[in-house]
Amino acid sequence: STMRERKTTDPPQSSTDLSEEKEKLRLKREVGLISGVSLIAGTMIGSGIFMSPEWVLHHMGNPASSLLIWAACGLLAVFGALSYAELGTIIKESGGEYIYILRIFGSFPAFLFAYTSVILVRPAGLAAVCLSFAEYAVAPFYPGCSSPQVVVKCTAAACILLLTIINCLNVRLATSVMNIFTAAKLLALLVIVVGGLVLLAKGQTQSFQNGFQGTTAGIGAVGVAFYQGLWSYDGWNNLNYVTEELKKPEVTLPRAVMIAIPLVTCLYLLVNVSYLAAMTPSELLSSGAVAVTWGDKVLGSWAWLISVSVALSTFGSSNGTFFSGGRVCYIAAREGHMPEILSMAHVRCLTPSPALLFTSAMSLIMIISGSFTSIVNFFSFMAWFFYGMTISGLLYLKIKKPELPRSYKVPIIIPIIVLMAAVYLVLAPVIDQPQIEILYVVLFIFSGIILYFPLVHFKCHPRFLQRVTVHLQLFLEVAPTTRNVN
Repeated sequence: STMRERKTTDPPQSSTDLSEEKEKLRLKREVGLISGVSLIAGTMIGSGIFMSPEWVLHHMGNPASSLLIWAACGLLAVFGALSYAELGTIIKESGGEYIYILRIFGSFPAFLFAYTSVILVRPAGLAAVCLSFAEYAVAPFYPGCSSPQVVVKCTAAACILLLTIINCLNVRLATSVMNIFTAAKLLALLVIVVGGLVLLAKGQTQSFQNGFQGTTAGIGAVGVAFYQGLWSYDGWNNLNYVTEELKKPEVTLPRAVMIAIPLVTCLYLLVNVSYLAAMTPSELLSSGAVAVTWGDKVLGSWAWLISVSVALSTFGSSNGTFFSGGRVCYIAAREGHMPEILSMAHVRCLTPSPALLFTSAMSLIMIISGSFTSIVNFFSFMAWFFYGMTISGLLYLKIKKPELPRSYKVPIIIPIIVLMAAVYLVLAPVIDQPQIEILYVVLFIFSGIILYFPLVHFKCHPRFLQRVTVHLQLFLEVAPTTRNVN
């Protein structure tokens, strides 16, 4: 392991031992219940609810069945998060799926997850959300025409650099930004909900008449509709990435999950009802940006508020994605699956700044190249493959090791349902509508084998890397850290 723990032969209460205990560098426990709720809800509510409804409706064929998909996605997110909450009380370490796969299944599958997540999935997701932010942020400056791609990409890059500065400076500053932007986006969604309720009170219910007529029955179409809905719920597992930074994780983790995800689910359902009250299904399907069309129809001259709200929402979501994504890189490096420098923390700010800088650099490359779109489209395929593996690990612990101490237990039927859903979501689109891009994704995952055996298993590290690590350590003012586990 790359995590360096100082050892001493002195007695437990010696002054040498006490001074060395003070020298150990840890990330602070600064994420409380409110910040935990904000991290989950703030990351979940991004660009998805403003963009995905038309695609869920497109694949399901009618309003009523699309609302059922949104409700089912919310229920699946709750079940998944509750299962993860039990894992978080058994394995009290940060890193989410990575650390659970590592502790249950071993080094090789954990490395494949870290390799895929750190190099591809997290940076691609962050780049996509930041580009969504940029599109809405610059749109008011180019009325009546599409924004130049150079301006959009520069704005997205500026967004990533700003997030890097915020998250490297202070954990409390990053969580404060999350809290503020979460409050702002909840207010924006409430405006849409209230507007929809007013329209319903005026009798605009024609979209809900014969609601189930023309429902799509194909398993592949339903699976793709789930992918679109679940993209909007992505982030339900974010708190497990920062377990070591939670105050009283055994209490905060389950409570934050039970507050945040049902709240987001109810809001999503009401927002979809509001969209359908303001627009006919055909209008909704032809809309490039559902929320903006809703604003034009309902708010009139105040429609610009929606563009501002979406920009705020996507910025807050990208902050949450960046906050948790950097932790995966940091924990993987601490366990020896990434370069050692990425496992270090800033000596004064106590933030994993090298990991955050690496995530930022990968995201900037994807923004500049602009070739990440197809990767993001298959994000759900990769995500649910590893979610399924993690949940199967929980089932293994519940059946084979029930004696392990845990402050919270989820009924076994819940992880079984999540595992069945994960298998369906991975296999259904592949069986019903096989696409060559999925093969590329699978090949990328297993290309990690080429790196794992020489670099991790046999530890063939070129000597010059050690010198590079020392120079970077001095330049970035970082030092090795210890686990922050009770």
